[in-house]
Amino acid sequence: MVRQMLHAGYERAPLPPVRQESPSQTPPASAEQPAKAQKKPAAKQRDPFFDNAKYLTIVLVGIGHAWDPLRDDSRTAEALYFVMYTFHMPAFIIISGYLSRSFEGKPKQIQRLVTGVVIPYLAIQVAYTFFMRWANDDPGREFHFQEPGFALWFLVALFLWRLTTPVWKSLRWPMPVALVIAVGASVTPSIGGDLNLMRVAQFLPFFVLGLQLRPHHFQLVKRREMRYIAVPITLCAMVFAYWAVPRMSKAWFLHDKSAADLGVPSWAGAVMYLAIFGCGLVMTACFLSWVPRRHMWFTVLGAGTLYAYLLHIFAIQSSRQFDWYEMAWVDHPLSRVLITVLAAVMMTALCTPWVTRLFRFAIEPKMEWFFKRDAGAMARKRESARSVQGDGSQPSPGRQPVSHRKG
Repeated sequence: MVRQMLHAGYERAPLPPVRQESPSQTPPASAEQPAKAQKKPAAKQRDPFFDNAKYLTIVLVGIGHAWDPLRDDSRTAEALYFVMYTFHMPAFIIISGYLSRSFEGKPKQIQRLVTGVVIPYLAIQVAYTFFMRWANDDPGREFHFQEPGFALWFLVALFLWRLTTPVWKSLRWPMPVALVIAVGASVTPSIGGDLNLMRVAQFLPFFVLGLQLRPHHFQLVKRREMRYIAVPITLCAMVFAYWAVPRMSKAWFLHDKSAADLGVPSWAGAVMYLAIFGCGLVMTACFLSWVPRRHMWFTVLGAGTLYAYLLHIFAIQSSRQFDWYEMAWVDHPLSRVLITVLAAVMMTALCTPWVTRLFRFAIEPKMEWFFKRDAGAMARKRESARSVQGDGSQPSPGRQPVSHRKG
């Protein structure tokens, strides 16, 4: 059995210096009792399994976007596209939900939500608008903050999902409620494009599922037999996808349209949504069964997946706006392999620490000046400092050392 997620442990603090006392008050060395050691929590360690999974899923996101213009020329490419889109975003969202379990709406968590989700959305949306003005020769393009640009819908969704995490954690049956919301959205054509709420609602069950998962659930997909079972399941999925290419639209996997928009009755849209949701869970389990459990060369890159997700938008849109796919070499049979490799290299480079340091000012700013100070946390910090000072060898300010009189 592979080890479970690492939890924060505790270590004993060193003993404080012994105070010097008068000989009459000093007990014999044999009778001296050691001071009680204080405990302090150790720093949490990152589980390499989840960093590995985040890195691999973000690489698949980049490959999927790079494959999109190639689908029309190859049935095999479109079949692989179908299979990938069945699980790569569900897997990423499930992991995001699992890592959001501790969210309770505390001041520090709200601050992190704003600086790590809202600010990056606004910054990239502004940059994307300026980029499209230049690339599309459209200087009058407006700033539509209510309409997420290419791939930015995920930040809107993550903000809303995480903000409602305490609600989902308080419900008795969160998964059925989330599925009802998702199915209801899939048959409601009146949901507009503002904030891409259709995708927010239809991908919601994957996030809620992540909130419900615990470490022992991931132990099930880490078992060796699961890796073996995943092979025939994936092969069957590829065969079915190849059959479904001329009979099915890719929009079913994007979850951005209602049943009416896809030209089917509501009951059929609801059934299709539930079927694709089930397929997404199965394929996600297969994918996670192949994720390495130990530290790999790319494990550290799992911390930079948000940067890769946001920054690759400009490279992908450049390939569309400047007609890179119209070049002659793209028609070569090996071009799809080369494009796949280039996409994987690009996403890997965008996850590296030097990229995160370079763009942290826009994607993960601290902005401590923007938030009120937590009075309770500051009071606890001062109390802790006084306690440590009182246990040390030096007297605290205003406290006179006790003198021992003889006799």
